[in-house]
Amino acid sequence: MQKILILRFSSIGDIVLTTPVIRALKRQLGNAEIHYCTKQSFRSIIENNPYVDKTHLLGESLNDLIAELKKEKFDYVVDLHNNLRTRIIKTRLGRPSGTFDKLNFRKWLLVNLKYNAMRDVHIVERYLAAAKNLGITNNGAGLDYFIPEKDEVAMSSLPETHRKGYFGMAIGAQHYTKRLPLEKLIELCEKINAPIMLLGGKEDFETGELIAKHFEKQSTINNQQSTISPATNNEQRTTIYNACGKYNLNQSASLVKQCKALFTHDTGLMHIGAAFQKKIYSIWGNTVPEFGMYPYKTDFEVFEVKGLDCRPCSKIGYSKCPRGHFKCMRGQNFDFTLPPA
Repeated sequence: MQKILILRFSSIGDIVLTTPVIRALKRQLGNAEIHYCTKQSFRSIIENNPYVDKTHLLGESLNDLIAELKKEKFDYVVDLHNNLRTRIIKTRLGRPSGTFDKLNFRKWLLVNLKYNAMRDVHIVERYLAAAKNLGITNNGAGLDYFIPEKDEVAMSSLPETHRKGYFGMAIGAQHYTKRLPLEKLIELCEKINAPIMLLGGKEDFETGELIAKHFEKQSTINNQQSTISPATNNEQRTTIYNACGKYNLNQSASLVKQCKALFTHDTGLMHIGAAFQKKIYSIWGNTVPEFGMYPYKTDFEVFEVKGLDCRPCSKIGYSKCPRGHFKCMRGQNFDFTLPPA
C-alpha cells in the first residue's frame, strides 16, 4: 500500500482547488493511504473529505510537524504549495516528490511588464501535474467540498424573506484591491433586485450592515410613497440578509450550496461555489483570470475593467490602490442577466 502526503498550508480557495488531486490519488491508486498537511485554521476544509485518511496540522513548530511526518514513512510527497516551509519538509523527509509549478516568472511578466506569457491552463491542471509521476489523470469531475451534517443550514432557519430562495454575495476578500467599494456593492445589489444573502467573515459584518441599512431606508421610503399596503405589494425588490460573521466556514458553504447563484470577488467562496456547480458571477479588480484561478468546471461570468494599463498590479493584492484611483473596481459595469428561477 502506498502512503502519499499532500502539502498545502493555505488558503481557503487554494485548498479547495487541490481537491481534484486528493480524489484522483485516492480513487486511481487503489488502496493508497492519503495524508494531507495544512494549517490548523483550515482544518475544517479537509477533515470531512472522505478521500483523506489522515490530516496533519502545522502549529507553532515546524520541527514538531516534521518529526510527526517522519514517523509515517511516506512513499511520495505531493507539494502543492512550493514555498520555503514545504521545501524544508521535503528535504527533511527525503522522500520522492512532485512539486507544483507556481509560474512566478510568467506572473512577474504580466504584473510588471503587462506581457502575458501565461498558458491558458487552470491552476487545477497544474496541481494535478505535480502528481503526474504517480500516474493519475483528471477525471473532469470538478472540485469537492464536503459539509458535515451538523453544519448544514436549514432554509427554515433563515429570515422569511429568504426562505424561498436568494442570491449569494461574498463581499469579502483578503486584500482591499480585490474588493468592490461600498457604493459599488450597493449598485450591484440594486441591479440584482431580489433577496440577497451577504456572505463573509466577522471583518465584513460592518460593511454588510451598511448595505443592509441602505436598503432598509430605501424600503421605508418606497412604502411611504406607495399607495399599496406593504403587506400586499408583491413587487420584487432587493432584500438584504447580512450573514457575515454569523456562520462558520462550513455553514457558509451550506448557504452557498443553497443559493440561486453566487456573486463573488476572487476569493475562497468563489471556489466553494464552483464545487457546488453554482452559476458564478466573478468580480476581478487588481488580479486577473489569466492567472488561472477562475471558477473551475462551472458556468460563470466575469466582471472586470479591461484596458487599464495598470492592471494587474499584483498577483495577490494591496491594502490600497497603488495609483489612488482604483479604476479596476470603481469602473465596473454590471451587465448581466440572472438565471431563470
